[in-house]
Parts: sequence; C-alpha cells; structure tokens
Amino acid sequence: MKAPALLLTAFIALAAALPGQARPKNVTDPDIPRSLPTDGGAVSVQWTDPAQFSEIKFSGNRWESEQGTWVVDLARYLRDEAGQRLARGQTMDVTITDIDRAGRYEPVVRAAMQDIRIVKDIYPPRMTLRFIVKGPDGQVLAEGERKLVDHGFLTGTNVNSNDSLRYEKRLIDDWLRREFKDNAALTATP
Repeated sequence: MKAPALLLTAFIALAAALPGQARPKNVTDPDIPRSLPTDGGAVSVQWTDPAQFSEIKFSGNRWESEQGTWVVDLARYLRDEAGQRLARGQTMDVTITDIDRAGRYEPVVRAAMQDIRIVKDIYPPRMTLRFIVKGPDGQVLAEGERKLVDHGFLTGTNVNSNDSLRYEKRLIDDWLRREFKDNAALTATP
C-alpha cells in the first residue's frame, strides 16, 4: 500500500517541479512572445496571433497544427535570410499576418492516422506578410503586403530534405530573391 502512494507522490512532485517541460510547445500560447529579438541585426520580424493563421483554422487537425515552434522557426529563418540581402545600413521590418503550411491533416478512416500531414500539390504553402525597408538615412525604399504561394512546391529542389519546413523556407527564399532583384535600390550598396 505504501509503494503506490509513494509512487503517486513522486509523480506529482516531478510534474510540479517541471511545469515548463511537462507541457508541449504550442504556437498559440499567449505567453510566447510574438516577435524575435533583433540581436543587433537589421531585420525585425513579428507576427500576429497564430490562432488566426490559416494553418490552424483550416488544417483539419487544429491540435497537431498548434504543436511545435514552427512560427518562431520560420520567423528566425526569414530574419536571417533577409539580413543577408540588405545593403549596409538598411533595415527591414516584417510582420507575418498569415501562414498556411504545405499539406493538410485529411479525414481518415483509421483514428491512428489523424495526426499525419498529407502533402499534395493541392495544399501549397502560403504566407502573407507586410514589410518596410529603409535606407541608412531612414528613407523608405520599399514597402507593401505580399501574399506568397508556391503552387510548384513539389517540383523544386530539396523535396527529399528532412526539414519539416522546407517548402515554407523555399517560399521565403523565392520571395526575397524576387523582391531584391526587382528593387535596384535595395540591392545597391551605399
């Protein structure tokens, strides 16, 4: 009789001692910041409420879509990649307003398969963001809202990568390549 009571007490103590580790990460947690620290860099990235993102609202499995740190991971990737494309003295502020990752959780016959993301060409990655790029003097060089989508995401490179965000990262890469190519003022060095 003492052993089960002792085991239960130990389990409760362990759960109370590790509250941050006992709970899985959830992108909609209101305690998680909605921006990245700039770390002295030229690019700042923030995002609106992930609970309103298409990825969560229309995924087919809201619980699975909320899990992990994918919003922070994509924001960090965007910050790092955009920072490499800016000329010295330029700054960029980005606000991510929507993300819809490649794939969906489709209704299935077997309950054991409800947490499997099905990636098909009818579920392309999408992202909506607002941005502003300023020169060293604070003058606005470019700004706007972009609705990004990659309908050919399954035909490109890195489709065999193990990175679960490979399609969304390529979407970001393609946008940055287009945005900086079309704006000569952004790519010119001061």
